[in-house]
Amino acid sequence: MARSLLVALATIVAISLGVHGRQKTVVPKPHFVPVRPAPPTSSVQLTIGLSPTNVDGLHAALYDVSDPKSANYGKHLSKAAVEAFVAPSADSVKAVTDWLTQHNIHPEVVSPAGDMLRIDVPVSTANALLGANFTEFKDQRSGATLVRTLSVTIPDDVDSHLQFVHPTTQYVTLRVKSNPRFKVVPPPTVSAKRQSLPSECAIDVDPACLQAFYHIPIAPANATGNAIGVASYLNEIATEDDLESFFLGFRPDVTTTPKFDIVSIDGGVTSGDGTLEASLDIQYTVGIATDVPTTFYSVGDPGPFAQAFIDIVNFLLAQDELPLVLTTSFGFDESEFAGEDGLANTFCNAYAQLGARGTSVFFASGDNGVYSFGFDSDCDATDFGPTFPSTCPFLTSVGGTQGFSPEVAAPFSSGGFSNMFATPDYQGAAVGNYLNQLGGEFFGLFNRSGRGFPDVSGQSVDYIVRVNGTFLLVEGTSAASPMFASVVALLNDARLNAGQPPLGFINPLLYSDQGAAALNDITNGSNPGCGAQGFPALQGWDPVTGLGSPDFDKLLALVTGTGV
Repeated sequence: MARSLLVALATIVAISLGVHGRQKTVVPKPHFVPVRPAPPTSSVQLTIGLSPTNVDGLHAALYDVSDPKSANYGKHLSKAAVEAFVAPSADSVKAVTDWLTQHNIHPEVVSPAGDMLRIDVPVSTANALLGANFTEFKDQRSGATLVRTLSVTIPDDVDSHLQFVHPTTQYVTLRVKSNPRFKVVPPPTVSAKRQSLPSECAIDVDPACLQAFYHIPIAPANATGNAIGVASYLNEIATEDDLESFFLGFRPDVTTTPKFDIVSIDGGVTSGDGTLEASLDIQYTVGIATDVPTTFYSVGDPGPFAQAFIDIVNFLLAQDELPLVLTTSFGFDESEFAGEDGLANTFCNAYAQLGARGTSVFFASGDNGVYSFGFDSDCDATDFGPTFPSTCPFLTSVGGTQGFSPEVAAPFSSGGFSNMFATPDYQGAAVGNYLNQLGGEFFGLFNRSGRGFPDVSGQSVDYIVRVNGTFLLVEGTSAASPMFASVVALLNDARLNAGQPPLGFINPLLYSDQGAAALNDITNGSNPGCGAQGFPALQGWDPVTGLGSPDFDKLLALVTGTGV
C-alpha cells in the first residue's frame, strides 16, 4: 500500500470516527514499509504519558543537589519528593481517564508517580480512540514488524494533559551493532597476573591493565548500601561460568569470584548461553568494581523498544533503594525522536528522577563516529547524527579512547551535539571553548547550541571477554561505559565509608575546573563517520572524548576532599 494512500486513509478514519482535535500526521523513513492494516481484533498495547505537575522544579532540585557549590550538594531527594514533582495534576488524571472511559477503557497505572498509564485494547478500539489507522510496517533494517499509525487525533480537552501516546506515530527502533567488532583469541594462562603496563596492554585490555593505567584500586569495596546496576535488552545474558573463568584469568588476586544478581523486567531472560554485550558489561563491572553488589537487569521485549527503556526506569523508581550507579550500552538514533518531544522529554526526566534520588546514570555514546549508532549506516545523511539518550542533559555519556602512549580518541566514538536539547548550563563554558577552537568547520552540519556529548571517555578497544566459553577481543563504547561506571561505584564506596552521600548526577562536578583537572584530557584523534572527517579531539572538552578518561587517584582526592 502506497504511503500517500495510507495518509489518506488515516485522515478518512479520523473524520469518519468523529474524532476532533489536534491531528498529527507523520511520514516515516523509507525503510519502514507498510504491509497491511492491522487486524481489527488483534491487540495493541499503548502507554500514555501525562503531563508532570512541576518538571522545572525537578530539574532545579536535581541541579541543586548535584552542584558542588550548593549548600544542598549530596542531599538527594526522597522517593516521595521526586514523585511529587512529576505526578500529574488531578485535572489531568480526570481529563484522561474520562476520555478513556468514554471508550470503555480502564487503564493500568505503570509508574510510581502515576504519570504513565497503559492500556491493552483491540486495534479497532485504538483506531476509534485516536482517529487512527493502525497498520503493520516492516522495518527493512532489522526485519522487525511494527504496528503503527501515520496519524492520530487527540481531543482538544485532553491534548494539554498528555505528553505522548506510544507507540502510535513513533517509528523508533533500538540501534545495536549489526556486525559487532570482535575476534577470537586463545584463553589466558590461568592465574598469570601480568604486572607492567606496556606488556600487559600490548595485546588486549583486561582489568589489570585498566587498574594500572587509570589507578583503579584492586582492594574490595566494603561500604554498606553501595550497588551498581547493568541494564540490558534484546535477550542478552551473562553467565556465572563465564565470569568465573574471566576472574581466574584476569583477577587471580580474588580468591572467590563475586556473584551478580539477575532481575527480569518485561519477561527478560534470566538464563541461557552467555552473549557478547551482557558478558562484556558484567565482566567489566564485577571485574573492576570489586565486591560492589551488582545487579543485571534483563529487560524483555514488551513490543516497542522505547517502552522497554521506560519500563526499567519505572521499575527502579518504584523501589525504596536504588542502585547508586546504572550503566547502559544500548540506545537509539536521536533523529527517530524528531517531532516526539513529549516522549524524548519523558525519557530524560526519568533519568533526572534517578539522579535526584542519588543514582549516577551512564550511557555508551555509540560506535559510529559523527553518524549515530549503526555500523550499517546507509551514509545518506546530510548532517551529523547524534545518539539518544546520550543527548539527555541529566545523564553521563561515555565515549571511547584507545592506546596508552598516548591515549587517543577511538575513531568510532560517537559524539556531537543534540538537535533536541539545548546546551545545559553546566557545560556551557566547555562547549563554548570547543566551538571557539573549531571555528567555522562543519558549519551547518550540527546544532551549535545543542547539548554536547559524550561527557567523558575510556578505553574501548581490544577488551578481552569470555563469551559462552570463548575468549574474544571486543571494541566499542559499550566497554567504556561499564568501566567508567565502576570507577564511580568505587568512588561511592570511599564516600560512603567516610560518611558522605553517593555522587549521584555527576556532570556538574565533572565540568567544574576541579572535576576536569581530575580527568586525562585527550587531545589527539577524531570520530569520522560515513566519509566525514569528524570532530577533532582538542584541549578541554570535545565531542569525541568529552572531558577525558578517569584518573582514580585524582577523582578520589576530589570527591572525598573538603567542600565536596
